[in-house]
Formats: sequence, C-alpha cells, structure tokens
Amino acid sequence: MKRLIQNGTIVTCAKNTPRVFAHHDIVIEDHLISAVAPTGTFRADRFDETIDAGQHVVIPGLINTHHHLYQTLTRCHPAVQNAKLFTWLTELYKRWQYVDYQAIKTAAQVSIAELLLSGCTTTVDHFYLFPQKTNVRLEAVLEAADELGIRIHACRGSMTLGQSAGGLPPDVCVEKDDDVLKDCRRVVERYHDASTAGMRKIDLAPCAPFNVSHELFVETAKLARSLRVLLHTHAAETADEEAYCRKRFGKRPIEYLQDCGWLGSDVYLAHCVCLNEEDIRVLAKTRTGVAHCPCSNMRLGSGIAPIVSLLRAGVNVGLAVDGSSSNDGGNLLAEARQALLLQRVQNGADAMTVADAFTMATVGGARCLNRNLLGRIEPGCCADLVLYRKDGINWAGAIAQDPLGALMLCQSPRPDQVIVNGKIVVQDGRLATADENRLSAQLNQIVSERFST
Repeated sequence: MKRLIQNGTIVTCAKNTPRVFAHHDIVIEDHLISAVAPTGTFRADRFDETIDAGQHVVIPGLINTHHHLYQTLTRCHPAVQNAKLFTWLTELYKRWQYVDYQAIKTAAQVSIAELLLSGCTTTVDHFYLFPQKTNVRLEAVLEAADELGIRIHACRGSMTLGQSAGGLPPDVCVEKDDDVLKDCRRVVERYHDASTAGMRKIDLAPCAPFNVSHELFVETAKLARSLRVLLHTHAAETADEEAYCRKRFGKRPIEYLQDCGWLGSDVYLAHCVCLNEEDIRVLAKTRTGVAHCPCSNMRLGSGIAPIVSLLRAGVNVGLAVDGSSSNDGGNLLAEARQALLLQRVQNGADAMTVADAFTMATVGGARCLNRNLLGRIEPGCCADLVLYRKDGINWAGAIAQDPLGALMLCQSPRPDQVIVNGKIVVQDGRLATADENRLSAQLNQIVSERFST
C-alpha cells in the first residue's frame, strides 16, 4: 500500500538536531517511509490513500526504553503509595506471586494502549516475573503487543535469588538459573526477529543484582552475545541498591556489572540514578545505553539521575515511563516534559533544552536499542508516525510560535493518529486495534478480584 501524508508540520531530528519542516509531505510504502518533500512535490491521485495533515504536527513515533507492562495490576496500590524501592518491591511481590497468563496479558494490553495513546510506537517490556506453579510465560506479553500493534523489545527477565538466599523476592517467585537460560534460548530462537525493521525483538534481562545470582548474570551475557541479542537490567537505581552491592560484592553497581561482562553497545541500563564521575566515564567509554525514568525515580524518592552529565559525556540516553506501579501512568510525551523540568530543577534553566528532551524520546531511545531505522522521519526509516492536531486548546498560542516547544513544554495531548509499521493503530484519538472501554473493564475486574487487598 502506498500512502501520502500531505501538508504536515514535521518535527524530527535531522543530522541529530531537531528541526521543524512546515508544509511537508511524507510518502509511506508498505512499512517504510520512501520520501519526504515539500508539499506539492507529489500528486495525490497516485496514492492508495491520502491523509490531510494540514492541521497536524507529525513526529516520529516515540520510543519507551523501559517498562513493566504487567504492573497496571497494582497501579496506585495503597500499601506502597509512600514507599521507597526496596519496601515497594517486598510489598508488591506478595501480590505479584498470584499472577497468571490472562492477568499478565490484560495488564500488558492496558499498558500498551496507554503508550500508543501518548504517541509511543516502540516499547521495551522488562518481564521478569515467573512465579512457580503458574502458567505465566513471555508469550502473554507478545500476544498483547501483536494484538494492539506496538513495536516491542520483549525482555526475558529473571529472578533467581529468593529471600532464603539473601534476595528480595519470596522464594515462590524465583526460578533456577538453568531453567532461565533454557527458556531464554527458547524464546529468542522462536520469537526474535533479527531484521532491521523487525516488530518483535527479544532481549535478555536479569532483573537486578539484588535478586539474580552472579553466575546467571555472567551466563546470560554469554548467551545473549552468542544469539546476537541485547542485554538489559536495572542498575544504580537507589542508594539502598548501592549499599547492597557494596556489602554483597564489595563493588558499586556499575563496577559489578563491568566485572560480569555487562557493559557495551549491546547493553542498556534502566535508571542509573546513583552514579559517580567514574561510572559516567565508563558508561561513555563502553557505549552502554541508559534508560532514564524520571517520574518513577521521583515517585519512589530514588533521586535525580545525572542526565546532563551523561549527555555531555556522550552516553546514549533514552527515555522511559517505567512500570505502572511506580509511575502510575504511561504517557511518554509527558515523560519527556518531566525529564526536561527535572534536570532544570537540579542544574538550572539552561541545562537542558526542548531539543535535548525531544532527542531523548526519539533518536536517543533508538540508539539505546540499536534501531537506526526508528526515531526519525527520513526515507528508509520505519513508518512509525504520530499526528497531533494543531488546533487543540492546549497548544493555543504556542503552536504558532514553536511546534517543538509546544510538544515539550505544553500539556500533552492525545494523538489524532498513530501509525506503526505503516498500519494505523490510533484513529481520531481512539485505539483502532482494541476497545479501550472493554480493556479497562477487564483489568478492573481482575484487580478487584485478586490484587486490590
């Protein structure tokens, strides 16, 4: 199918710098962008479909580099509304041990719906919860992504250190190292799409140093590299984690990961709040990516990640909403605004620009995931596009001055249309691939029956 998006105001990174192109057309052929040019270059009658974007800002699909899609099951849970990370985890593990396949799938569908309705077209899901004697499998997340139409990096996560072995999760929530490695190989060989424009990637992702054995960290890195897939984990999220690593391993979190063979251009780390200058230098030197989760870090009182210092050092930094039990929402455009404001609180009003925030949400995320066809509107890139109406009240007065500034500084609107891999998945501000009200009702019923006490 050949589609023309006509007369839009395009905001995209050109040579790594965000730019605004007024009155431009985009040509989509099947799942790729084939041309971008000033309006009038192409004849509309030569296309299967023409979308009038004269009243729209068009941006590349936003990229979410860290999430736990299942966590809408315990969103806003009263027991952890005022808890720090370790307390938050130990309380929620008590609920999460009762998940099953359908609960995981429904929760993932709701989280994905939120992401799509914020303009996010690619998401990571760090899924590490496989309680014993349940039917939970990674396939629950993969089915949810397929049905709603989002591009996904599904991370086969793991926890193998239960409380009896000095870890945080209850023993019923952990697996054996050998079983983890066996299933990691299974899901990569069965589901990973190695093509450049693949809709489904499988990454390998032990949860964190405080719930995974040293041996599994080392062996997972070896397996991932033999299979040519990416590595992902939580790192340096809180001062408590740093204290745990110092006590257990005699090293800071980044030092520990380096000893495990866990730094490099095929690795992206979530959070990275508690870093020193040497950590930042090592991350830059090894080209390790960072998934920045500002709202989650604020919600749990974890601190402010040194994003300005990371960017100045040349570290690839992407943006992430994190799980819906530590963020309570999944709006990636709003997350970009929060990232911008949070860095200014710490470093001053000129420390981070709207261009920096937009870059993190697009090409920054693409770099973390080694996806050079994402995050841009250029010929040859994936047809992942978001169209926002310019005439909404939230942008009045701003859109006439600076469309990029409106995107990053004003209240985030729902997109009018979202296109993923050339397919329309949001139309007229509503999901085109699922019934929002039905999904909401299904999740509320599951939560009320099994997770609300």
